[in-house]
Amino acid sequence: MKIQVAGPGCLNCKTTERNVFNACAELNLDADISHVYDIREFAGLGVMRTPAVLVDGVIVMAGRVPTVAELKALLAQPRA
Repeated sequence: MKIQVAGPGCLNCKTTERNVFNACAELNLDADISHVYDIREFAGLGVMRTPAVLVDGVIVMAGRVPTVAELKALLAQPRA
């Protein structure tokens, strides 16, 4: 599973990234987690509001900081 956090590096983006790491750790999920800081790059991914979380290239959350519990629920869902 590839998880990307998209945002310019503000406090909300950093908090989102930390929450993603914590959610994956609590789920014992082996994920490739990265942070996309470049505005052109994350706009190219379809992100219009930050912070955003993408799972396997699909935006699953944007425009607010998700909690660890919200992320765990999202990441536990089966992917097609």
